[in-house]
Amino acid sequence: MKKNVLKAGLFSMILVGMVSCVSKEKELADKRINELESFVDSLKMVTAEERQANWDDIVADYEAKQILANEALLNLEATDKTTSQEKVNASNAKYDELKVTVISKNETEPAFVKNTKPQKLSASQLLRDRLFGSGKIGSDMNFTWVNKTNILSVYDTFFNSYKKNKADFSREDYDEIKLMFEALDSRKNTVEKEGLSAEDNMKISSIKVKFLPMYKVNRVGAKSRENQEAKE
Repeated sequence: MKKNVLKAGLFSMILVGMVSCVSKEKELADKRINELESFVDSLKMVTAEERQANWDDIVADYEAKQILANEALLNLEATDKTTSQEKVNASNAKYDELKVTVISKNETEPAFVKNTKPQKLSASQLLRDRLFGSGKIGSDMNFTWVNKTNILSVYDTFFNSYKKNKADFSREDYDEIKLMFEALDSRKNTVEKEGLSAEDNMKISSIKVKFLPMYKVNRVGAKSRENQEAKE
């Protein structure tokens, strides 16, 4: 009798754990889907001109939120997944409608209008494009598009570009680079909680171990170089 009671108690604990896990996965999925829905709905609150001017940033944010929502869907039970997938599909449909409007306007805009738009980028934006890729990072240092799947490649791209161009950076560039690296590191803390693999985490740590000492030496060198140039 006592053994039966113990077995029943153990079974209950396992069952509670399973229910709790399912509940957390549903809660995360709801959160991700709500973020996607809110973002797409917010696009209707801005003017067509604003959407047109900031379309590349909008696309990046949308794709990041869509990836997170789709990843969360994978862990849902079949009954919950159907309803949640419908919500994601509805948001995707709304986005596609806006996308058609933006692309159509861009294609029908006269060439002379496009050519007269200012194309010059700031020095800071050029630096961000060089380290992370064109249009990936703006002045707001927004890394929400970075997730557990692509974060290692982001660190790799950053570090390889840094090594390639470090001789060209000014002291101000190094200060900007530090801010960008800290923002990426902050995003990593979030991604770790969302399922970053141990293997990728170790590879990222290896990159950081190589980058940080290199950065300190290179910044000192840039300062010395600028001081010498000032004397001349």
